[in-house]
Amino acid sequence: IRCQPGLSPVPGTKRPATPMTPLAQKIREGDTRALSRVATGIENRDPQALETLRELEPATGHARIVGITGPPGAGKSTLVDALALELRKQGKTLAILAVDPSSRTSGGAILGDRIRMQRHHADPGIFIRSMATRGTVGGLAGATADLAHLMDAAGRDYVIIETVGVGQDEIEITSVAQ
Repeated sequence: IRCQPGLSPVPGTKRPATPMTPLAQKIREGDTRALSRVATGIENRDPQALETLRELEPATGHARIVGITGPPGAGKSTLVDALALELRKQGKTLAILAVDPSSRTSGGAILGDRIRMQRHHADPGIFIRSMATRGTVGGLAGATADLAHLMDAAGRDYVIIETVGVGQDEIEITSVAQ
């Protein structure tokens, strides 16, 4: 599935109240372990994780989704790091989705931006997730849009998506970021 922005109920309309599953409730309450578990499930296209994403969809539409793209070595990670510092100074919460090349052996992310952004690892206001492209072209991973919506539903003020190093014609980020 792909949750599309703007599908939240129109203000003033009432949606029938349905109780949230415990996992979705934990994500709404800020449980980072639950958030990480569902993020992994979404990347792996696990049906339960995708159902949790569907359940959380009404809580989306509040985060500012920002895309950072450019060629390898242009300073994308440095810019994201500086943005994170500035947003935290303003009291904002954020998620950083860093798309990295895939390892040919494991299929996982090679560079691991979490390693390059060590100063943020203990900050509960920043959630960093490295994602492997898994063969997807265009600078994003297949699950990037869904993970951006998950981070939005988790209450983050900003979702910053850092694409894998790309050329001039990989513009898929424009369909996800604002």
